[in-house]
This record gives sequence, structure tokens and C-alpha cells, in this order.
Amino acid sequence: MNTKNITDKQERKKIKRAARKKAPPKQKRASGVARGSQKRKVKKMVKGQRKR
Repeated sequence: MNTKNITDKQERKKIKRAARKKAPPKQKRASGVARGSQKRKVKKMVKGQRKR
């Protein structure tokens, strides 16, 4: 749903809500897939060191 060209905020809100209501419900997350907050984080590299 592209609402970029609608300038009125209330109008855009109304269209977005209607589109959300019409969209099919999202499937549940698979049991083996970690949520974003539970994924292993990548350590920040120190400046000046090369990765490879």
C-alpha cells in the first residue's frame, strides 16, 4: 500500500487502517525461529582492524 502521494494525514490514516483490516492475518512465527531481540548479536569491530 503506497500512500506517499496522499498529503492529508487523516486521509492517509484512514486508507492505511482499511488496508490493514483487509489484509489476511499474518501466520505465527515458526517454533525454531528466534525473535530479533533473542538473536545472537554481532560484536562491533574496533576501528582500524580489518575483518579479513
